[in-house]
Amino acid sequence: MARYIMEEMPDIHKTGKKVTYPKFARIENMSTKELAKRIEDVSGFSAGDIEGIFLQASIEMAYLMANGYSVKIDGIGTFTPSLALCEGKEREDAEEGGKHRNAQSIVVGKVNFRVDRTMIRNINSRCHLERAPWKRQGSSQKYTTEQRLALALKYLDNHPFLTVREYRRITGLLQTAATNELRQWAHQPESGIGIDGIGSHRVYIKRNQQDSGDR
Repeated sequence: MARYIMEEMPDIHKTGKKVTYPKFARIENMSTKELAKRIEDVSGFSAGDIEGIFLQASIEMAYLMANGYSVKIDGIGTFTPSLALCEGKEREDAEEGGKHRNAQSIVVGKVNFRVDRTMIRNINSRCHLERAPWKRQGSSQKYTTEQRLALALKYLDNHPFLTVREYRRITGLLQTAATNELRQWAHQPESGIGIDGIGSHRVYIKRNQQDSGDR
């Protein structure tokens, strides 16, 4: 049986209201070998054959997405590739005579996944939750929201970008709270903080350092 906790969102707008949302208390990772063994136990296929199918499927999916296809697996979901500029490359200038990016400057930055509704229904039909008996570890309350924003801006005065990890270090917030707070600020022009990069390379910068075309 899975356990959940109630996570508290940072009150960035200073409404005085506490907003919480449910979150799995712990997410364990199941390896390909373990999944293949579970399938072997309820089917006529060997674990080795199943692992081989997984491997070949990943190779074929990579080939298809490299050629501009999205891949739908019924009952699981749809995988769609997304392009991005190579790290360190500047954006293309849309103005006439401006700098243009060639194919060598563009890569697949990430693959988006949209889950099949059948999968959601199957999960919910098998999901039996109970509240975790422990309380979540709280983020540090050493600084107010305004003080944390000031710390972030001060850090960016002396550094080209700010990572979630570094923001956690200077504020004492936990991973989720730090990530959510930075994301919210990045979508508020008045905060002075912007966002740059994608995926694991996403960082936060001074908004006036961004191109006119905000992400």
